[in-house]
Amino acid sequence: MGSIGRYIFRNTIGAFFAVIICLTALIWVTQALRDIDLMTSQGQTAIVFLQITTLVIPNLLVLMAPVALLIAVAYVLNKLGNDSEIIVMNASGMSPWNLFRPFLAVAAVVSVLVLILSAYIAPKSLSTFRTWFQEVRTDLVTFIIRPGLFVNVQRGVTFHIRERQNDGQLLGVLIDDKRNPKEHVSILAKRGEILKNETGTFLVLQAGTVQRHTVGEVEPNIVEFKRYAFDLSQFSQNASVNQSAREKYLWQLIWPDPDDKLTKSQPGQIRGELLDRLVTPIYPFVFVLVTYAYLGAPRTTRQSRNLSLIGCIVVVTSLRFLGFASAVLSVTMPWVAGVQLFVLATAAGLSIWAIGRGLIIEPPAFITNAATALQERFARRVTTA
Repeated sequence: MGSIGRYIFRNTIGAFFAVIICLTALIWVTQALRDIDLMTSQGQTAIVFLQITTLVIPNLLVLMAPVALLIAVAYVLNKLGNDSEIIVMNASGMSPWNLFRPFLAVAAVVSVLVLILSAYIAPKSLSTFRTWFQEVRTDLVTFIIRPGLFVNVQRGVTFHIRERQNDGQLLGVLIDDKRNPKEHVSILAKRGEILKNETGTFLVLQAGTVQRHTVGEVEPNIVEFKRYAFDLSQFSQNASVNQSAREKYLWQLIWPDPDDKLTKSQPGQIRGELLDRLVTPIYPFVFVLVTYAYLGAPRTTRQSRNLSLIGCIVVVTSLRFLGFASAVLSVTMPWVAGVQLFVLATAAGLSIWAIGRGLIIEPPAFITNAATALQERFARRVTTA
């Protein structure tokens, strides 16, 4: 790779990382805001919130990397075209393939990155995310220790704590139990603390009363106590976290365990996920070929690249949508995998043919003329306004 190739490689790889950081950060923020209740309603700290939500970033990188590469290649080609550098390179005798090599090198780097992420890092982070998120959601102790609020931990059971001290002591504890329609139980205590051991989780109350009001009786039965243990384990939601196909490593999809529960019950999910993992690293190469075929040919400054860019975006979007659809449909229709590979191979083949011939891919003349007329009309209205 000569100096021109290194120059294009540096610009493209730099644009790629800039775009993918911006796109991933933007989508991560939107995803993180959906789980903001971890702090607002679950009482978790900002550190726990960041630790859990950042685990989705590897999966976002796998999804965004081909798109970021498309934007980076289109940006660099458009910049080279606007500065007439492509025309100069072509006039100096440089073949289209020599100009294409640095973009191909960037596509290889992105493909390897996507392969590593999708093979191990993304499934590992997704599995950890689901486990941590489930633990936080089912952490009853964190849920009920919210001073000043009446918390319904179960239908008919309400907790209220007036204050929590730094040493963990709970002050002003109220437990209202209406689960039994024939009996209403209210427990009041001056102090309490959470105790966890091998037998379960208990709320140990001190200096309080237990009021039991049975239906049909006028007066409640009140019992004072110095120390009373209330079992919290009965409210724990010990839901098991079942591993999904997306949480399996690539080698587990290629050589699935015949005794695995998911392999036995949903072999189609394994097949669909394997197809998506194997095809995803191919998209960077196909996207670069399609983008270069549309924007890489030399043009004069009078020839607009806008419509070619729109056509490129339409083709790439269609290919990616086909990928998502194929991953879903291949669960029940294995032959869809062949259709997806055929379409990707066709797009790559046509792009290679267009690059080799030096074709300028543009929409039909009537579309170009209509777009030009619309643009001129819009410009006149803006000028008169």
